[in-house]
Amino acid sequence: MGNPKGMALSRDEREEFLAEPHIAALSAYAGDARGPLTVPIWYQYSPGGEPWILTGAGSRKARLIEATGFFTLMVERLEPTTRYVTVDGAVSRIEPGTDAQMEEMTRRYLSGDAAERYLEFARENLGAHVAIYMQPQHWLSSDMGSF
Repeated sequence: MGNPKGMALSRDEREEFLAEPHIAALSAYAGDARGPLTVPIWYQYSPGGEPWILTGAGSRKARLIEATGFFTLMVERLEPTTRYVTVDGAVSRIEPGTDAQMEEMTRRYLSGDAAERYLEFARENLGAHVAIYMQPQHWLSSDMGSF
């Protein structure tokens, strides 16, 4: 059985876990009268670097992040152990998204024909996008073991 209290991950463990191609939950402050906007999103990260996302220019996500200058990413898994990593921080930069970034992000999550189909869909339907980079400031992590 697992450890019901969980154990915090080391810096290397949490950075390596975040670098895996999980689908993140992105949260951004959406005002005092409601909870944060929380949506699933693809992201890119290399240990020691800055996590980044691609989103539509002018999308609700982009507008909220631009307005506050902060966002949070949370990733999790259930097997072989229940583990999560949450990172939040200030936006370090926002720049127009490039085709190279779209290809890098797509190939992080999809391969072969699926990647090609998605890239074609993105070029034809998604329009302009922005890359938003985070300077990690706060981390939460735990491995709860196996159940």
